[in-house]
Amino acid sequence: MKILPIENLRGEIKILGDKSISHRSIIFSSLANSTVEIENFLHGADCLSTISCMKSFGVDIEIVGEKVFVTGNGLHGLREPKNILDAGNSGTTLRLLLGLAAPQKFLTTFTGDASLIQRPMGRVIQPLTEMGASIVGRNGNKNLPITVIGAKKNLRGITYEMPVASAQVKSAIILAGLYAENPTTIIEPAPSRDHTEKMLAAFGVEIEKVGNAIKIYPAEKLFAPEKIVVPNDISSAAYWIVLAAVTKNSVVTIKNVGVNETRTGILDVLKEMGAQVELENLRESGGELSADIKISSSKLRGIEFGGAIIPRLIDEVPILAVAAAFAEGTTIIHDVGELRVKESDRLKAIVTEFNKISRGSFEATATDLIIHGGKEKIFSACKTYADHRIAMALAVFGAAAGGVEIDDSDCVKISYPNFFEVLKWEK
Repeated sequence: MKILPIENLRGEIKILGDKSISHRSIIFSSLANSTVEIENFLHGADCLSTISCMKSFGVDIEIVGEKVFVTGNGLHGLREPKNILDAGNSGTTLRLLLGLAAPQKFLTTFTGDASLIQRPMGRVIQPLTEMGASIVGRNGNKNLPITVIGAKKNLRGITYEMPVASAQVKSAIILAGLYAENPTTIIEPAPSRDHTEKMLAAFGVEIEKVGNAIKIYPAEKLFAPEKIVVPNDISSAAYWIVLAAVTKNSVVTIKNVGVNETRTGILDVLKEMGAQVELENLRESGGELSADIKISSSKLRGIEFGGAIIPRLIDEVPILAVAAAFAEGTTIIHDVGELRVKESDRLKAIVTEFNKISRGSFEATATDLIIHGGKEKIFSACKTYADHRIAMALAVFGAAAGGVEIDDSDCVKISYPNFFEVLKWEK
């Protein structure tokens, strides 16, 4: 696909439902004893993988137009899948469902696509094993396919200090902790996105948070709301926020975006870089904040950041790298080694492909990304490595610069199926 340069980006953009919250709305509703209507669900490939897997556990899930209706089997009503569960490309599906499968009394086997089978699962398997789960997989229980052997007795609650902040790993432990004999405490090195804690609290689960420690109490039953309205995804909004910020004569408003404070690191960084970003019409639904985000053309400057803010923007690093390429000066992003084990090695992808558009702008160490802003930008043909976030970041980079040709546009269906339709409409 060839993307041409864009000028004068103006108007309102309607984006899709939040991917993280969509996953969790399906899983948690499946564990209740009533029917839940889910509105604004993200019908992307990753979230559809979660629906498929939960159906295999015997849950009744019906898609009616844009809505999804989940009739839960109760906390102890899941059934043994008849076949291997395929998580596709979705690390969220796999890691959360490993936590859910760990305390069940039956066998569950997971697989995934060519990318997911290469991604490390030891970080979630280790704490689940400490809780008493029996899990086996390839390469020393680190890679798919992975089998969770039926638990012979209840799991035990543990206190687990996470070596790396990860919402997926945390959520897996929390789900397993619902079934444990005693409370489980998770200590994060820095706060990661907390959609699991917020939504489970809305389902009546007792969760305590003190500093970076989260304590989950075993549950007997989940009490689901009749309806869950999923806010729009800030990770999807990020592409339009950056495109408007770096494109001349642009003013864009993105409606009803989730602005949970564990997800708004990108807004904090862009504001520090000098971006004109405003939140309007702030409101709350189901414990989650949302707002309309207004972004205008901005003169950006390079900054240096890392540490505790990284879990709040880890998925947005590729598009932040694009913003930094248009900034004055050098931007250094520390502590992003996690990007090397995403759908692709994103640090390598950024350096290899983004430098084709802006030569000499990008370099990386094992854990840091350095962007030298203000260099000349040219049209180029680039590879996406079948990574949705690299594909969308490249598309924005090209649209804001001299254009780009990418080898794989279909991979965006994982998280943003109509991304290129919106980009074409804006053009």
